[in-house]
Amino acid sequence: MEEIDKFWMRRCIELATKGKTSPNPMVGAVIVKNNRSIGEGFHLKAGMPHAEVMALQNCSDPAGATLYVNLEPCNHYGRTPPCTEAIIKAGIDRVVVGMIDPDPRVSGQGIERLRAAGIAVTVGVLESECQMLNEAFVHRVKHNIAFGILKYAMTLDGKIATSTGDSFWVTGEKSRQEVHSLRAKCDAIVVGGNTVRKDNPFLTTRGRGQNPLRVVLSRSLDLPLDCHLWQIEDAPTIVFTTLKSNPACKDHLTKQGVEIIELESVTPRSVMVELTRRGCNQILWECGGNLGAQAIADQVINKIYAFIAPKIIGGDGINPIGNLVIDRMSNAKLLTNVHIKTIGDDILVTGYLKD
Repeated sequence: MEEIDKFWMRRCIELATKGKTSPNPMVGAVIVKNNRSIGEGFHLKAGMPHAEVMALQNCSDPAGATLYVNLEPCNHYGRTPPCTEAIIKAGIDRVVVGMIDPDPRVSGQGIERLRAAGIAVTVGVLESECQMLNEAFVHRVKHNIAFGILKYAMTLDGKIATSTGDSFWVTGEKSRQEVHSLRAKCDAIVVGGNTVRKDNPFLTTRGRGQNPLRVVLSRSLDLPLDCHLWQIEDAPTIVFTTLKSNPACKDHLTKQGVEIIELESVTPRSVMVELTRRGCNQILWECGGNLGAQAIADQVINKIYAFIAPKIIGGDGINPIGNLVIDRMSNAKLLTNVHIKTIGDDILVTGYLKD
């Protein structure tokens, strides 16, 4: 039974990744009877039916079946009715849950409701994989701020660009495709004004998924009037700036359809707070070294994606992370749960910043 439960839970996780659900979690569900799937579903986006309801709608005879779901079914009225009631009404005999929902409106209550109705409930199947799938959602619920990822690509000697600022391309095509896939998993991408001026980025997924919101931090608004980020047919763009910044640029960008948000203090944390308020779970920072260091200092970066190319440029190239005012190796920022994999000729190192 344990291996069978894991098999179907993996299918739930696979289904869950098909949705773009922020601020909701990613959830997939499978209904199984006589060792075969008789109904599947996933949560497509916030406001639409949950995975369990979709699976039931796609199933003709759920009575007596087992329902697998990677996250505890909800037991409250939000934008949709409680999934627990739909499960009970359908006559499901057993429910297998990957992980408890950290949302206090749900946490444990969905399982209690199902058990009170006489349904057998198993909890914790592939729990670590389910936690990983929704790590951004869990972080936002627990800490009330979105999950931040800092991504950069550097040479073997630790440079993201030459002394002249040239950075095309540090890594190979396969690594760049990996970045496009990473973007598709995020709700927004953040860059600074310097990146806009030097690189004129698109910040899109290049067809590997839905384009995220594009975000620019520029206190002075000293930005080019003609660049790819102002083409909002590709994806929406927000610029965070100060109250007294360049009025001519503000007017031009507004006419282009770019949203301008004025803050008294434009900091990584103030931007993350606003993006969280807008329903973002996971934010990707693809900024330069100085802004990256500010984001780390503001404690809004939780995970690092470091792409390392087998290249050496030497000299006075540009560093991936600016000054963190660390003068002793014992005070260095530490990564935990580090993973290393090769992508083409490059190496990708991922890990979580230790608090």
